[in-house]
Amino acid sequence: MAETIARTPAKVNYLNNRDILKEIHSSKNTYCTFRDPKLDHQYDIILPAVNKINQKTVAEARRNRADRLKREGIIVDPKKIANTDLVFRITCWEHIPMAPKKITKAEAKKQKLQDIFELEMEEEDPLAELVEIPVLDPKHVRLNFPPFYHYRLDENKVPYLVGKSHWKGDLVNGEFSRDHGEMTRKLATMFMKLCERYATRSNWRGYTYNEEMRGQALLQLSQIGLQFDESKSQNPFAYYTAAITNSFTRILNLEKKNQNIRDDILEMNGLNPSWTRQNTGKHSMMALSGPVYSSLDDVV
Repeated sequence: MAETIARTPAKVNYLNNRDILKEIHSSKNTYCTFRDPKLDHQYDIILPAVNKINQKTVAEARRNRADRLKREGIIVDPKKIANTDLVFRITCWEHIPMAPKKITKAEAKKQKLQDIFELEMEEEDPLAELVEIPVLDPKHVRLNFPPFYHYRLDENKVPYLVGKSHWKGDLVNGEFSRDHGEMTRKLATMFMKLCERYATRSNWRGYTYNEEMRGQALLQLSQIGLQFDESKSQNPFAYYTAAITNSFTRILNLEKKNQNIRDDILEMNGLNPSWTRQNTGKHSMMALSGPVYSSLDDVV
């Protein structure tokens, strides 16, 4: 008779940093334009400026490329990787347009009066520039993730452009665009799984508005999901978990505030508040301190 051996099912890791980073990279690529989409999209190192490309950073890029290929099952000596095969991601805002100038309160009030009464200024006040509030330094248009360029090195070790983020069309004749890309379906599924798993924790699953917490957390992740900066960290799981925690806490504080308002209204009308209110404050203090006696005769 054959002996039956009980096998323990293999542990399935639904979410890990490597898979999340891969999907973040794929999602960001949908907002980019590359000279060769198959070769120029995968960067080997992230640098703050082009002048940071030197012998030290090139050697680090080689090691990073060799490590990535090793995880894919290809063993390569870093020293044998050619400089022309490396891709450098440079964080920059050169191709991002400036944000429109914010209107001051005085200008907004003047514009509102003109719209209501249909007034037209006959001539401009020559002293207006001396009275206006100074405008702060202009900022760029708000984006869903930090913009960047991709560079390669030619045979003479001179960097040349091979990719742009938030760009549509040709690298030279194209145009800025921040709406033509999209998040991958797998990354969206990861966000949903993160929210569902986090909502089952013991300190959150007992609330009746648990579903609202999950919805708020999912909305937050869809807004900041691609803002993760790979140059600062390689742990997106912790980044997303912190965002989910903040969303859950925000809903909890909002519900507590509404509950306190409701209990105050009930008490003002002579009705009993919620059990939470009854078990806190004076009631809990009386329970902890015990009965109050006015004299020793009451104790006896």
